[in-house]
Amino acid sequence: MVDVNGIAGQIGRIREKANALVEDELKRRNIKGIVAAHGHVLAFLLRQKRPVAIREVVEHVRRVKSTVTVTIRTLERHGYVRKSPSETDARVTYVELTAKGRGLQKDFEEISEMLRSRLYGDMSEKDRERLVKQLDGIEENLSQ
Repeated sequence: MVDVNGIAGQIGRIREKANALVEDELKRRNIKGIVAAHGHVLAFLLRQKRPVAIREVVEHVRRVKSTVTVTIRTLERHGYVRKSPSETDARVTYVELTAKGRGLQKDFEEISEMLRSRLYGDMSEKDRERLVKQLDGIEENLSQ
């Protein structure tokens, strides 16, 4: 019989293991100043061709502004991103990857693929979609 009461703990353990895999791979590749938690912000910025407002990053990665701000500050300190103020609106700050940040593209894609492969194993595409929909439902339940 499956224990259905410990799902929050199980999700936490899965996250810990996934983060450890990513961080081990970053270390193996000698990539410094980045941890697994930076992945969503980096993924979004790697898809951008222009500087984007920090507010836009917050909306796309679905994290609270303070978390995104700390992530961007850390990435900036390590030379992966640069921030610039808006010339027309003092409330807006833009962020973009530096050449060093863009240089992470290949490693980021390879590490992401390795993680997806380990997460899903031999799960069918249909089962993957079903799992994501169920997790979306759980996330929605907790957002109410």
